Amino acid sequence: MPIVPPAKLAQLQRNSGNIRNVCVLAHVDHGKTTLSDALLATNGIISNKLAGKIRYLDSREDEQERGITMESSGISLYYRLLQKQNNEDVASEFLVNLIDSPGHVDFASEVASAARLSDGALVLVDVVEGVCTQTVSVLHQAWVENVRPVLFLNKLDRLIVEWRLTPSEAYVHVQQLVEQVNAVLAG
Repeated sequence: MPIVPPAKLAQLQRNSGNIRNVCVLAHVDHGKTTLSDALLATNGIISNKLAGKIRYLDSREDEQERGITMESSGISLYYRLLQKQNNEDVASEFLVNLIDSPGHVDFASEVASAARLSDGALVLVDVVEGVCTQTVSVLHQAWVENVRPVLFLNKLDRLIVEWRLTPSEAYVHVQQLVEQVNAVLAG
């Protein structure tokens, strides 16, 4: 997809009903910045080949050197939704303000700020690492800030490549992981 012209983004900004503020939350190294890069690639901001390598939203030199996000960064993305209404395709356009937040406990205030600014959160969980301490913290933060979480199970390939699970074993593992997340939300 080509880069969305600034005039189109300005037009979308005038319709507040179609603006969504979404933060990406997770434990350190569960893939927040890689996911953010992949979403940027869908808008043509970076190439698909660079997604996950460039760490586009890690704009500070020390973030690039250390390979961790220390400061929340945001970017506006274009999203077009096609829906069927009366057997016709109807398009809705949205402006998604994406906020990539840190995962390390030392930067919890950045996570809190990102959640406070958001309508929803993509909560990433590495399926091999599972629910970690920061996973619990970010789910709690989303709850406190009344942010709607969307669970994003990440690094599913690791179940096959590293653990060599069969499809049924992977299914059981993922099911247990979802139950763990639900237990955190219920507690």
